[in-house]
Amino acid sequence: MEEKDSHPISFLVTDDHSHTLYSERFKATYHSTKGAVSESKHVFIQNGLQYVHEQFQPKDISVLEVGFGTGLNTFMTYLYAQEHDLKINYQSIEAYPVPLTEASGLNYTSQFSEQEKIVFNQMHQQEWNRVGQISDSFSLTKHLCLLEEFNTQQQFDIIYFDAFSPSEQPELWTETVFKKMYDLLHPNGVLVTYCAQGQMKRNMKQAGFIVKALPGFGSKREMTKGEK
Repeated sequence: MEEKDSHPISFLVTDDHSHTLYSERFKATYHSTKGAVSESKHVFIQNGLQYVHEQFQPKDISVLEVGFGTGLNTFMTYLYAQEHDLKINYQSIEAYPVPLTEASGLNYTSQFSEQEKIVFNQMHQQEWNRVGQISDSFSLTKHLCLLEEFNTQQQFDIIYFDAFSPSEQPELWTETVFKKMYDLLHPNGVLVTYCAQGQMKRNMKQAGFIVKALPGFGSKREMTKGEK
């Protein structure tokens, strides 16, 4: 299901020297051109994972990611979990996988040890729709499907909502989708996204979220956190 030829992707170097990819399908980059790694840390790790870790101090944390993409958020979550001795159940949804040939060329592991490079590659090589153990304390399940088709009985502590923007994927930013996300969260769970569009925030509120505007990354004035 990897459509390599009809919708090519290309590499870009962002302002913090980490790679992003440009999707011809969506005419958009996967990460901020102001810094892919820096954006992932700010939006998803600091305001999502670190917030839940410090606020509630759980040892086991379940994460759902909308948009596996380059695997960067997954890798950054793994690094944080290793540093803080956390057990992570990580599930990620992706409808249009990045081919392994492109994924293996990303430079996110250039500053890390060989072991961490192996881990990053393992994340991309992980079979779809199966639970895999990246380490003793980090399980990864990648769901190859559209968000609308995703179903699970599990609930999560955190949702990383990292779809392409409302202008590129409007069907993923609706009240119906956010109601689904709300229902997938544990009580006190949080959803974080780089997006701060007004209509999106209204849709989140209608779905039941307590919506908070936080300082954004790079040229974005704000990002959004939704609390259940």
